[in-house]
Amino acid sequence: MKLIQLSTFVFILILTSCGTPNKEEVTDASKVAEESNSFDRVWSEDEIDYHTLSNYMDVYVSHIHLDVEISFDEKKLFGSATHTIENPCNKDIIVFDSRSLDITSITLNDGEEATYEMGEYDELLGESITVHIKEDTKKVKINYSTSEGTRALDWLVPAQTAGKENPFMYTQGQAVLTRTWIPCQDTPGRRITYSAKVKVPNHLMAVMSASNPTVKNESGVYDFEMNQSIPTYLMAIAVGDLEFIEIDERTGVYSEPSMIEACRYEFGDMGKMVDAAEGLYGKYQWERYDVIVLPPSFPFGGMENPRLTFATPTIIAGDRSLTTLVAHELAHSWSGNLVTNSNWNDFWLNEGFTMYFERRIMEELYGKDYVDMLALLGYQDLQASISSLEPKMQMLKLKMKGIDPDEAMTDIAYEKGYSFLRLIEELAGREKFDVFIKDYFTTHKFQTMTTEVFVTYLQENLLEPNSIEFNLNEWVYESGLPENCLVVVSERFNSVEAQLTSFYETNNANSVTPKDWSTHEWLHFIRHFKPETTVDQLAILDDAFHLTQSGNSEIAAIWFEKSVNAGYDKIDVELEAFLMRVGRRKFLQPLYNALAATPEGKQKGLDIYVKARDNYHFVSVSTIDAILGYSPI
Repeated sequence: MKLIQLSTFVFILILTSCGTPNKEEVTDASKVAEESNSFDRVWSEDEIDYHTLSNYMDVYVSHIHLDVEISFDEKKLFGSATHTIENPCNKDIIVFDSRSLDITSITLNDGEEATYEMGEYDELLGESITVHIKEDTKKVKINYSTSEGTRALDWLVPAQTAGKENPFMYTQGQAVLTRTWIPCQDTPGRRITYSAKVKVPNHLMAVMSASNPTVKNESGVYDFEMNQSIPTYLMAIAVGDLEFIEIDERTGVYSEPSMIEACRYEFGDMGKMVDAAEGLYGKYQWERYDVIVLPPSFPFGGMENPRLTFATPTIIAGDRSLTTLVAHELAHSWSGNLVTNSNWNDFWLNEGFTMYFERRIMEELYGKDYVDMLALLGYQDLQASISSLEPKMQMLKLKMKGIDPDEAMTDIAYEKGYSFLRLIEELAGREKFDVFIKDYFTTHKFQTMTTEVFVTYLQENLLEPNSIEFNLNEWVYESGLPENCLVVVSERFNSVEAQLTSFYETNNANSVTPKDWSTHEWLHFIRHFKPETTVDQLAILDDAFHLTQSGNSEIAAIWFEKSVNAGYDKIDVELEAFLMRVGRRKFLQPLYNALAATPEGKQKGLDIYVKARDNYHFVSVSTIDAILGYSPI
């Protein structure tokens, strides 16, 4: 059966509907949001989100207003979330997601006390809040506080920050952790607008994935608006001793004051990136694009919270060599934020498109040779992932029911997704493919997307009109990497490999001449060390190039991993300092895996982890606990 036939078949299945699909074209952003959320539509099996306990298909939230206070003394958030609801089917209950929240009361409309029940706790999904509503119920206000088990919130003491004088707090909601700090319908299958009133200690500043202040105020009370519709996982807040500096008229950076000048330099090309992105795929829809550089415990490289990307300080290298991450998070302003995966089975629609778009932005700014290196490094990552993941996790379209969505965040979504789109570009030609992608974003803006709908759209709007045939089923629904995957060739990497070969032949560091190497060339060089590389050979390279002392986190991480594998213990002091300082899971996971490969290394890893664990976010902790078999008392 062809993919288009499969897609047509599943859309015949009406799971719940109060009417017929609304086909009217909608162009205004707020109306697009309303259309996307409209219940007057057909739901398919592919759209069901099995990672929410809410009844979002029956009754849904269109707007959330937060009124909260942040207490660093208690490490809690107190307040309320008022939900504006739509109930086209006249249901008598609305169900919300929550996890580790203390619900104190719930009211309807103007203060009428509501009857509600808490569901049984589920280790993956949390617990439901079922609220009884009436035909005239328009608002549901949930008064609540967070608790110690609130996994989205990371509370940092002053010693864990750059300035060492003030505490810091930030959230990380993707994929299913927003429910741990806001009672909500926690699904990408619905989009909401939101507003907020946030009270913080008056010497600190609050910022959100919304309209933001640029200076502290004396009251410590901040108001926010997000008028464009977003999925709940993109609701985010950070509170700390923050300063803002402008890059250009619509971009800027927040960070702790001691880092602000370094950030100004590092992100100097950010405005050019926005211009390049708009030139490729249409108008930036979110007004401003700012970045906040968080303390080191942040578990990811970046998080594409709209209007305000959350970023790791590990990209501050002093030479703008790691700001590819900014291009990636910016690209999410179209793929992921503007057009969003309907559920976590379709995560590749967010990330594969973003990888493709990121590399097109970088090509506009820095040229094809630069992007060829990025693509080849990504291909290497993809091959490593395929060798380590079970087959069911190697497909673009996943089946994640009963599985933590974090497990979908692998190079399959990112790099296999990129390779799929890059192949289509090759088959269709860049000019036609660019028109297709731009139309895709424009047609589906502020809406959700499934793999099946995208495949149908691809066939009808690009492949069939241009008589393009290729193995779609294999790419989307089968494991592994198809034989027609394009492999990028990088002349700069070929030169790196030749120098590495010469080093192994001579054991002489003079055969390596990295004067003008980029970060990417260093990564390629170190990644291609032979498994049998000796401690003496590592020492020669270290003495010549001081790799153990590298201030570039990407280079340091891969160097430490290779050194641990070879038993080169001269890195031990710097390795421990790195693991104590950095909380980015991308670096932590391979390093702790390398340490855990031997009994001696595992004990070394445990000794470090016991000291470092409190510096890590829950997302990283849950991964490293499993690697080391660590169970806190």
